[in-house]
Amino acid sequence: MTDLSQFDPNTVGNPNNNIFGLPFSEEDARLVILPVPWEVTVSYGAGTARAAEHVLKASIQVDLFDADVPGGWKQGYYMKETNKKILLKSDYLRKEAELYIDYISHGDEVEKNKFMCKSLKEINEGSVMMNQWVYEETKALLDKGKLVGLLGGDHSTPLGFMKALAEKHGDFGILQIDAHCDLRKAYENFVYSHASVMYNALNEIPQITKLVQAGIRDFCEEEWDYICNSNFRVITYFDKNIQERKFEGDTWKHIADEIVNQLPEKVYISFDIDGLDRKYCPNTGTPVQGGFETEEVLYLFKKVKESGRQLIGFDLVEIGVGQTDWDSNVGARLLWRLCNLMIK
Repeated sequence: MTDLSQFDPNTVGNPNNNIFGLPFSEEDARLVILPVPWEVTVSYGAGTARAAEHVLKASIQVDLFDADVPGGWKQGYYMKETNKKILLKSDYLRKEAELYIDYISHGDEVEKNKFMCKSLKEINEGSVMMNQWVYEETKALLDKGKLVGLLGGDHSTPLGFMKALAEKHGDFGILQIDAHCDLRKAYENFVYSHASVMYNALNEIPQITKLVQAGIRDFCEEEWDYICNSNFRVITYFDKNIQERKFEGDTWKHIADEIVNQLPEKVYISFDIDGLDRKYCPNTGTPVQGGFETEEVLYLFKKVKESGRQLIGFDLVEIGVGQTDWDSNVGARLLWRLCNLMIK
């Protein structure tokens, strides 16, 4: 057990300690965070592969008192070290993907270019490797009885984690906060694209009985058709509709309760930070105007817990890396609140 007798939660965070300046080891922590430094298929802005190290640095500034979960941190939070091999693989394949995306953007046929065919094959194989690594890492933690959160990286990163959770928990639902549906099939021919994570999850994990999306404001016809033909397995609360309901007098409490009521007993939170208003995440990879306030999202998560549903895991992804580290500061505080919700 970690000795907290000399630890002062009211003083400046110790950078020699782990996430949030906490002195826990992985063995003693109840909740373990897995950073996944991967952004191979991002289609606009990059940088999120290195978000975890920036969030770790920013987390030292987070005050440890949460009035909703006072003393929750004493159960122990720990973030594993960033896997350098995964990061290097991401960097290498990202360069390949940039060339490939530029090539197809001009309308050129991939089949006529052997180099592009090779690149596409390597990228898809690399994504399979990453998914398997995430599955193995998270499964090992779950088998030890740990609560687990995932810190991206892009939104393709949690698929392996969802598979591990399905094996442990059986049926569950996903609450997705996002500007995008992520329901595209093999976007840009990348089978495990960040824009395809929910399509892949629903197709490969039958234990996912419900996907409830909130904040969506950028989507294609293919995704609209998928939602409409999902037999209510996918329920989407578009940002435009949420705002119109509020304009006409509906309350966020009523809407949040309605969203929660769509979810089954066990819930996984998938939080793409671009679901927020861009003022909170100016350097996220694919920003879209509109979106939630931070406390709106955290209120929704709180209502999930208050409903008696079991929160079985979470991911926080697409945090950008900027000159001021504002994104990392917001990300660190959201990560803190998510950890406290898991412990509560």
